Amino acid sequence: MQKMINLKINGISVSVPEGSTILDAARQANIEIPTLCYLKNVNKEGSCRMCVVEATGARGLVAACVYPVAEGMEVRTNTEKCRQSRKLTLELILSKHKQKCLSCERSRNCELQRLSLGYNVDEDKFKGEDFVLPLDDSSPYIVRDNDKCINCMRCVVACNNQGIGAIGPIERGFQVHVGSAFDRPLAESPCVGCGQCVVDCPVGALSEKSEVSKVWDALSDPTKQVIFFTAPSIRATLGEAFDMPVGTDVEGKMVAAIRRLNPDYVFNMDVTADLTIMEEATELIKRIKTHKPLPMFTSCCPAWIKFVEQTYPEMIPNLSTCKSPQQMFGALLKSYWAEKNGIDPANLFVVSVIPCTAKKYECSREEMIEDVDVALTTRELARMIKTAGIRFTDLPDEEFDNPFATATGAGAIFGATGGVMEAALRTAAKMLDGDFKVIEFPDVRGTSPIKEATYSVAGITINVAVASGLNNARTIIEQIKSGEKKYDFIEIMSCPGGCVNGGGQPTLSDSIRNSVELKEARAKALYKNDSNNDLRRSADSPVIDVIYNDYFEFPNSHKAHKILHTSYKANKII
Repeated sequence: MQKMINLKINGISVSVPEGSTILDAARQANIEIPTLCYLKNVNKEGSCRMCVVEATGARGLVAACVYPVAEGMEVRTNTEKCRQSRKLTLELILSKHKQKCLSCERSRNCELQRLSLGYNVDEDKFKGEDFVLPLDDSSPYIVRDNDKCINCMRCVVACNNQGIGAIGPIERGFQVHVGSAFDRPLAESPCVGCGQCVVDCPVGALSEKSEVSKVWDALSDPTKQVIFFTAPSIRATLGEAFDMPVGTDVEGKMVAAIRRLNPDYVFNMDVTADLTIMEEATELIKRIKTHKPLPMFTSCCPAWIKFVEQTYPEMIPNLSTCKSPQQMFGALLKSYWAEKNGIDPANLFVVSVIPCTAKKYECSREEMIEDVDVALTTRELARMIKTAGIRFTDLPDEEFDNPFATATGAGAIFGATGGVMEAALRTAAKMLDGDFKVIEFPDVRGTSPIKEATYSVAGITINVAVASGLNNARTIIEQIKSGEKKYDFIEIMSCPGGCVNGGGQPTLSDSIRNSVELKEARAKALYKNDSNNDLRRSADSPVIDVIYNDYFEFPNSHKAHKILHTSYKANKII
């Protein structure tokens, strides 16, 4: 039985497990201690000194995020000494922080701004020497503005947690800043574009490379037919940008809001999630029956693809050749849809709404550069809706446009780690055994970093694994290479928890991120969407039947390979 420690915080008695920090105990007492560098499950090093408190038995002020509790300890969190120390810290941070709040992506959603207001900080209290660093917009997906950076190092820890290490602290003292090795541009680093650094940044030093202006231009161009389609996870996260509870399914309001931006169509990307499964499940069965090349890895996540190309190019033959649902939809619209409706593909402007910054990179890959014109993050769509004066929470629920409106529940769960695997297993099992009744595969659900399962279908044993987070992907690859593990099919998502926790999702306040399990709450909305759907296997989708009957004939056909599949290339990072 775990030992409990009894203490008082601002006179409130608290009992917490041994090994807890003062910050943990304060939260249990419903007391919020301010933080900047701390973020639950990401960073805990006490470097910013915003969380300083007074505690019996301690010399001077201590950082609550790392200081352990002790029996009988008494803690005071808001003494004059604490408040003056925090105010001084904020004033020093602001002395080298770019004051561009009006145009900053994080304006009114910035931890530094919120704390400065609360502590009545004068931004001009200290004036250090000008230390202007160049804006790094070299990559197709992320922009770094180091003049806004507060050196909390959360982005560095996030990148290291992913096992990438593309960025780190450079120089010392007043000159310290975050950058890539030898201060080279981000585009020349091992960065894979997952965007975890962006959602973990407490200020506006990191943001996606916005393409909102391109979309506004297209919407104003009478020669363009503008088509939006939204990724599975967006329905579970967009509401957060409008202060709705985490995990609220806003599919109907999302469609209504986009329609009021006045595109020509609003389609459901779950349709091509189903199409991906038809192609991927067929490819998997072929590989299993021929015993090569196995294991087969999923290919939906562009950050994962880039990671393989850079770090494990020898594993490229193991990647499924299927394009991601995003790229499949663009390719489908500019081939099947355009031909069927007598439209010149050059007059289509295809916009995907995605949870991911790496999807912007995917659009720019030369193998698929014509598929999708612009990939907007959830944040970018929210900004467009707000700019257009649309009262999101007051909107009625509306449905996607036909013919790409109806999808299965298997498509919806793509946004959660294990979702692609479960969707593929549902259809692969039916392809192998038409009487296979199992729909749910709980062994591959949940937010555990690595999950394993074995299934037997039609006399065939299939060993599967699911990993989210690239460090966990590295673990699986090394186990395969050493012979320790043997799998047939592996799902990899670069972001911990999957797309619901993607780098393009809404940036929430630290108080929410530190108290709510985002991955679980968002994933729950997707699984509920699935369970409420009468269609739960991609193979049962009437829309997919029409697409194959009208155009592709059957999964993995010659035409399907030409339009729906792709290739990869080694890009080894030394």
